[in-house]
Amino acid sequence: MDTCENATVHKLLASFGQFSRVAWRQSVGGYKRSEIGVLFCIKEIGGAGDGAARLKVSEISKKMQVTSPTVTQLVKGLEAHGLVERHIDPCDRRAVYIVLTEKGEMVAQKAGEAFFASFRGLVEYLGEEQSNQFAELLSRAFQYFREQEANLEQSQWSGDGDA
Repeated sequence: MDTCENATVHKLLASFGQFSRVAWRQSVGGYKRSEIGVLFCIKEIGGAGDGAARLKVSEISKKMQVTSPTVTQLVKGLEAHGLVERHIDPCDRRAVYIVLTEKGEMVAQKAGEAFFASFRGLVEYLGEEQSNQFAELLSRAFQYFREQEANLEQSQWSGDGDA
């Protein structure tokens, strides 16, 4: 790898590293980013109150790509704050479903508005053309890393990963 390529790799690493420290990844309304993520997950699939879609912890876990014990702890905290409720399935008492309360719906709505306002500000800052270019580059970078992950998993299953 030549010096210019090495400098570019370091520049990309530094740029990606900066995102872990920006404000949009921090708490919203006093709730942690991970708690807001659970609310968004439930809101995306369901809604608040009666007739809301019912999600099991395992479904939330799968959607968020975190472990069920992690989601269980987050749900306990959200339940203590009155943002979600647990409902036992009357047909299968082992099944517990999670739904947003009206308060949870409101917090998710406010967090969503803050999140989108932040990105509207980014579009204003970069301009429409650069924002579209940036979105395309991020999508391509994501695809690259997904392919790398798939290749790694495939090589581990085929035994090629033994070095």
